[in-house]
Amino acid sequence: MKRLWAVVPAAGAGLRLGGDIPKQYREVAGAPLMEHTLRALLQSRDICGVVVAMDPADPRADTIASLSDERVQTSPGGVTRAHSVLAGLDALEDQIAEGDWALVHDAARPCLRGDALAALIDRARVTGEGVILAEPVADTLKQVNAQGVIEKTVDRSILWRAQTPQLFPLLSLRDALRHCIEQGVSVTDEAMAMERAGQPVHIVEGASSNIKVTVEADLVFADVFLTEAEDR
Repeated sequence: MKRLWAVVPAAGAGLRLGGDIPKQYREVAGAPLMEHTLRALLQSRDICGVVVAMDPADPRADTIASLSDERVQTSPGGVTRAHSVLAGLDALEDQIAEGDWALVHDAARPCLRGDALAALIDRARVTGEGVILAEPVADTLKQVNAQGVIEKTVDRSILWRAQTPQLFPLLSLRDALRHCIEQGVSVTDEAMAMERAGQPVHIVEGASSNIKVTVEADLVFADVFLTEAEDR
C-alpha cells in the first residue's frame, strides 16, 4: 500500500430521513453529520487526502468546516452512489499512482471509531486485498413469500451486515465500478462491485455504534455517542 485516499459520497438527499435538508447536513453534537465523518477520517495519519463527491448545486458546503482542510477536495457527485464514488476516484486522476488504495466511507456514518479504522487499514496491509467493516447479524432472520408468510428461518451464523469504510486497491475499485455502471448493474456498496469483478473481499468486525443515520432515532443515538466521545 503506497498511499491511501478516502472518498466520501455525499450527493444524496437522504429522503428516508426526511426534513428540509439532506441528512449529511443535519446537526448532531454541535456540527453537521458530515463534519463529524470528515473529522474521523482526517484524524488518521494513514489517509493522505479526502475527496467529497457533492451535488455541485448544493449551497450548504460552507457549513462543513473540514472542507477547508488542505487534505480535502470536492468533486461533483453523480446520480447514484456508484457514480459519486467513481467521480471521486476520477477526480484524483492526476494525483494517484499504481499501488494506491481507496477507502470509501458514508457521509452519514459519523460514529466511526479510530481503532476500527486502524484495524481495517492494518488488515488490508496484511492481506493485500479488499477489506470492509462489518457486523455479525444478531437477530433471527426469516425468509417470507410474496404473501408475507414465513417460509423458513435463515442461518444467521454466516451473515454479516456491511458497514463502511470499505478499502480496496484504488485502480481495481475504479475499474470495477466503471464496469458495473457500463453494464447497467446497480451496486449498493463498493464490495459488491469488487465481488462481481471476482476480487476477494475480507471483513473486519466493526462496532455496532458505527451506524448509518437513516431515521430520526439514529440522529438521537449519534448525538449521544458523539457528545460522550467529546467529553472523554
